Parts: sequence; C-alpha cells; structure tokens
Amino acid sequence: MNSESAPSSEAKEMTFAEKQAERMKRLRSLHSARNEARTHNHQEVVAEEARNKLPANYEAKKRQAEWLLEDQNKREEATKQGKDYDRVKLLNISAVEAERLERKKKKKNPDQGFSTYEQATVRQYNRLVKNMPTMDTEQYDKQKQKYGDAFYGGPNVIIHGMHEDRKEAIDKMVNDIEGQIAKRAKYSRRRTHNDDADIDYINERNAKFNKKLERFYGEHTAEIKQNLERGTAI
Repeated sequence: MNSESAPSSEAKEMTFAEKQAERMKRLRSLHSARNEARTHNHQEVVAEEARNKLPANYEAKKRQAEWLLEDQNKREEATKQGKDYDRVKLLNISAVEAERLERKKKKKNPDQGFSTYEQATVRQYNRLVKNMPTMDTEQYDKQKQKYGDAFYGGPNVIIHGMHEDRKEAIDKMVNDIEGQIAKRAKYSRRRTHNDDADIDYINERNAKFNKKLERFYGEHTAEIKQNLERGTAI
C-alpha cells in the first residue's frame, strides 16, 4: 500500500514543478513584452518630439527635394543614352496631362508689365532661380551625409558656421549682383527736366509714379482729364 502511494505523490510533485516552471516562463515573457513596449513607446515619443520641432512644410520640402533629385538622375541617364529627356517624359503621360503642363509652363512667369512692387520682386526671384546652374547631385549627397538632420534645417538647428561657400558660388553671386546694379543704373539715371511740361507731381518719386499711371491707364482716363480741364466734368 505504501509503495503504491509514493509514486503517486512523486507524480503530483513533478506536475506542480512543471506548472511552476510554466508560470515563470510566462512571467518572463510578459516582462520582456512590457520592456519592449516601453522602449517602443519611448522611441515614438522622441520621434514625435523631433517631428514637432521641424518646420510645417518640412515633409513637402523633403518630397520636392527627393523628386528633383530623382528627376535630375533620370535626365542625366537619358543624356548619356543620347535621348531627349523631355520627349521621353512626354511619351509616358497622357495628351490631356501634357496639354495641362504646357499651359502651366506658359503661365509660369508671364511678363504683364509693372503692376506692384511685390509682383516685380516675385519676377526677380523666379528669374534668379531659373538662372541657377544644374544641381550637382554628387555634392548634394555629400552635404546630406555630412550634415545629417541639419541638412533640411529646423527651428532649433544652428546652421551658421556649418556650411562653407565655394569660391565659384561666391564669384557667381558677385557677378549677378554687379549685373543687377548695372541694369538698374540704366533705369535710375536722372532725366533732364522739361520746364514746359505740366507740373502734376510734388516730388521726383511722385512724378515717376504718375508716369506709370499714365502709361497703363492714360488711354482709359483721357476723356475724364479733358473734362476736368474744360470744367465740364459731372
């Protein structure tokens, strides 16, 4: 009787030990999952904080830079193969899309004469951007690797002192500024004063403004001016 009860007691003890081992295994697994989740949450918090410090248009600027880089690589590849990249690109889009791009290209920077100083500044900016040289992809990649996250800039990134301008870029900027000064000098020279002309201004700046008004709106206001001079205006 005693010999039969011993194996039964030993089997119960082994079952209890196995259950205890299984519980410890599950507990370690839960601890590991909790630590992994805590690490993942911390990484997400750090990443979100970094995203909040970036400019509002960071993603758009990044996508645009990547698209320009990809487009430039495709253009260089087509040039090596002796193909016209613009023609190859048009072959892969529909006629409707091609027509829309052509209309957009014509309306990109139309010369509508002087309207406001703001529009004149916009045209100046677009002209300068258009005259910029083709992007050096090799130099672009080197700078991207060198500056890391500071490459695209941000509200808390100090870029001053990190970038060293090339001599070629400085010379190009100097030549462009000198060209602007020379061009501006042609239009800002002092005109000879005509004593017989009507005085309808209070200073030289006002005289220039009145000439601009006359140039653009004179034909529409000629009758009104004549009526005012005759005293027959209503």
